[in-house]
Amino acid sequence: MNQFTSVKDVEDIDQLVKDALALKENPYAHQHLGKNKTLGLVFLNPSLRTRLSTQKAAINLGMSVMVMNMDKEGWALETEDGIVMNGTTVEHIREAAAVMGQYCDILGLRSFPKLTNRDEDYNEDFFNKFIKYCGVPVVSLESATRHPLQSLADLVTIRETWKAESKPKVVLAWAPHVKALPQAVPNSFSEWMCKAQELDMLDFTIVQPEGYELSEDFTPGAEIMYNLEEALKGADYIYVKNWSSFKEYGKVLTYPDGWMMNNEKLKYTNDAKVMHCLPVRRDLELSSEILDGPNSLVIHEAGNRLWAAQAVLKDLLQGLS
Repeated sequence: MNQFTSVKDVEDIDQLVKDALALKENPYAHQHLGKNKTLGLVFLNPSLRTRLSTQKAAINLGMSVMVMNMDKEGWALETEDGIVMNGTTVEHIREAAAVMGQYCDILGLRSFPKLTNRDEDYNEDFFNKFIKYCGVPVVSLESATRHPLQSLADLVTIRETWKAESKPKVVLAWAPHVKALPQAVPNSFSEWMCKAQELDMLDFTIVQPEGYELSEDFTPGAEIMYNLEEALKGADYIYVKNWSSFKEYGKVLTYPDGWMMNNEKLKYTNDAKVMHCLPVRRDLELSSEILDGPNSLVIHEAGNRLWAAQAVLKDLLQGLS
């Protein structure tokens, strides 16, 4: 890989999953790859799992790590070309990204959408310009439209915990929330699960209320449903996540009651394991009885964020050698 921003950057996702699980068994086997190499992590938005897991992954590989919280510690960035910078922006992304590339061998970047202009968010202008001007491999730590490190960890978790010979049924289930959230995590999860389904690794269903359909660019081959109980029948894994409307971009639409996942709904499933990217709002998105019960994989899944990040960094480092 030359960069890691989506599943499209991965030549062989099955091998990448195997690499992550192998690193889990032997975390320090490839420290020579990161010797005298530096990873820069650039955050324009908050992070817990992504920051800590990626930083630890780099350390396991022998890398040095620098973290920059651009939203708090950096200059206000300008991204548009051909304008006079006589307003609130102080530094242009052309110079900022290029300078970071001078200091680091690999850069990770996190930048959330504004959820006000769909075209602007889905064009990924900020991310694409950062990649263009930094001159080194870039890892997405979540962008306006995708969160590939999370999705890789999710696939690693399914592979690791599924012991039957048959294919698992995986369901992405919309959940309530008190505010509008991006589509990045469900987009990315759908993109990775659709690719895994194409490779005959699993069967994939998405269920949401009317009006919450994701962009079809991220859901090729997925079965789309609107009745939660029907979608859950025979499910082996349920990925619970809220997202705002794509069609009525960034809006929280009205929806019927009964979309929070709880133990009563698990009765429709094949004793399904329940996943969530975290952070999760207890007893709004997902019931405490599930989170604290035997069907929850959320901590296991979060732990696999480390091995997913390490597998990606290992691949990128091998490309530099």
